[in-house]
Amino acid sequence: MISAESFIMAAKGHGFSLYTGVPCSYLKPFINYVIDAEDLEYVGATNEGDAIAIASGADMGGKRAVVMFQNSGFGNTVNPLTSLNMIFDIPVLVITTLRGEPGGPKDEPQHALMGEITTGLFDLMRIPWEYFPTEEKDVAPVLERAVKHMTEKKQPYGLVMKKDSISPHKLKTKAVPRDVRSAQLQADFSWPKEGRPSRTDVLKAVQSSLRPGDVVVATTGHTGRELYALEDKPNQLYMVGSMGCAGSFGLGLALAQPNRRVIVLDGDGAALMRLGALATIGFERPKNLLHILLDNELHESTGGQSTVSHSIDSALVAAASGYPKVLRVPTTDGVAALVAGETTELTFAHVKTRPGSPEDLPRPTVTPIQVKDRMIAWMKENA
Repeated sequence: MISAESFIMAAKGHGFSLYTGVPCSYLKPFINYVIDAEDLEYVGATNEGDAIAIASGADMGGKRAVVMFQNSGFGNTVNPLTSLNMIFDIPVLVITTLRGEPGGPKDEPQHALMGEITTGLFDLMRIPWEYFPTEEKDVAPVLERAVKHMTEKKQPYGLVMKKDSISPHKLKTKAVPRDVRSAQLQADFSWPKEGRPSRTDVLKAVQSSLRPGDVVVATTGHTGRELYALEDKPNQLYMVGSMGCAGSFGLGLALAQPNRRVIVLDGDGAALMRLGALATIGFERPKNLLHILLDNELHESTGGQSTVSHSIDSALVAAASGYPKVLRVPTTDGVAALVAGETTELTFAHVKTRPGSPEDLPRPTVTPIQVKDRMIAWMKENA
């Protein structure tokens, strides 16, 4: 058994400063220590996959990140790990517990199968892993191996934590609730049925109105492809796969780059996949994040089937989730004015668009790794 402090301070020496994840009783001392530490940052995610995306955005922004969760939620991370981290070459340190360990302590029945296959999942995803250290002398070598792989291969590394690996640490910090100002937004707003702008026109308005230093994260599918087709720029990231992770990725990037505005271009289908992410973003409230939802009420990138966004009020959802500024923007001029202006607090903009994409929409010829690397270089040049 080791102390939480010994591992976390050693990790700090390697540059790890942001921790995110979903709790497990095995992780309790670890998470408590991070929350109490004034020089570390803990982001509590509502979903393990969101935590992977938050950490990935933070890493891209220059903050080394650790993701922590119970192995029962490991499945939620498979999509971003395989289609974001492994494709863009984004390294994060993944610590998962081993509930239901074969031959280990008696546990609840829901952990039995996952306990058997946890390490195999790392192998299947081609992510190297080892067991979390249980003796102080092993902490430094474990971290050195992890950091060496993450630095050289630019890929995730896994640590599997068994029960009673860390000695207890009592939480001293109390959570401070955020005020919710949803009452500011009228619920009886109705969108015009005719004259909605196209997604392309909205993206044009965004591109033409960017402020110096802005970076743009475009959700997977037609949004990223249309943005690329309009004009390929080094300050634009076109997400692939990692469905619903654009907002969480943007959150991590905004936290790591507090002096730079991060604009997330989300889609209704993608946002609905991970709606809980809005609550995490609304709690963290980075002042430099502008979250724009392009809502055509369709899964247009995957066949044009209807989403359920026509039956909900996405702006009210964002407001109720803690976004301090929420707007309904019905025109491209409104979008242009929003982007051209200053963003002084976390902002959510709901934009209804009409269905349809340009014919023969191209796919980016730049690879995801090239897109990531050039954005990192661009941010350094435009610090």
